[in-house]
Amino acid sequence: MALRRLDIHRRDRGERALVTLAGEIGSATAPLLRAALDQCLHDGVTAIDVDLTTVGSCDAKGLNVFLTASRRAGRVHASLRLHHPCAQITRLLAATGSTPLLLAASVLPAPPALLHDLLETAPSGPPADGRPTMGGRASATVVKDGIRLRRLSRWQAEGMSEDIADLAMASVVDTSGEAYQDRGDFLRRLAASARRPGFALLVAETTRLVGCTFGFPICPGVRSDRGLQESIQRLTGCARFLLLTQVVAHPHAQRLDIARRLQQRLLADRHNALAVALLHPADQAGQAAFESWGWRNHGEMIGLPGPVAPCVLGLSRETALSHGARTSRRRPRPGVA
Repeated sequence: MALRRLDIHRRDRGERALVTLAGEIGSATAPLLRAALDQCLHDGVTAIDVDLTTVGSCDAKGLNVFLTASRRAGRVHASLRLHHPCAQITRLLAATGSTPLLLAASVLPAPPALLHDLLETAPSGPPADGRPTMGGRASATVVKDGIRLRRLSRWQAEGMSEDIADLAMASVVDTSGEAYQDRGDFLRRLAASARRPGFALLVAETTRLVGCTFGFPICPGVRSDRGLQESIQRLTGCARFLLLTQVVAHPHAQRLDIARRLQQRLLADRHNALAVALLHPADQAGQAAFESWGWRNHGEMIGLPGPVAPCVLGLSRETALSHGARTSRRRPRPGVA
């Protein structure tokens, strides 16, 4: 099992400090976090803002570090507030009654100036644990309109599989043509996808999970995928592509935009020229949704085993980026999700 790590960066602005964390908070990394927060208080910082945008999880020991630091801060008339917790941390805070003690009063965004520092300015100075910065992880998160997009590793996906399954039960877009009433079937699909080389999973979060998409690349030369790869190549003309096996989005006010942004981001991150989705031919609503995001219907895939020939939809990276730019400039109409 890979060693979990936590990178810690601190930026001071007067008597205020922004502590940016990247990684996982658990028994192995809690001492690093405790030392960093204690140092803030030792240096006379009166307001500690902890940004959790790139933190995948936090256990009870990590929560205890935050609570202890908050109490110590209170004794010297200072404060500690958490910003942008992921869904798992939000539930942990709620379950332990720690939400009013640790979350910022506004619950959602960090102060604008601090958020600008996080997203636009590279951290100065070495990490608190003396290790190099995790540039790849930091770039994995995008915050827009109160919704953040975040990539998950295989083990993070495993840890959040139940939450993702909950989301799938309430999804408004799926690639099978039918609702996932069988929770076990969805979890098996997720686990099977996670075992594939190149597996990629991206989630959208506010204070809870609101969207998810995942898939894996298909390339020539893989014997088990040869029939699928050749059939799709005949329809699309592309030999290498990202097979998008699932898109789910919560019934959120921006649900269609969430699904579109997830697909666009995943395709860009994986550096694939084409994304492919297989939809049930009777799933007219699903096909219409994908086509509204710029996907092209290449027709039904004939010749593979199975009772139904799925429709093959493709989205090129260039189309995804140009379509995203066009839709972002459109003014939303009242009542349209």
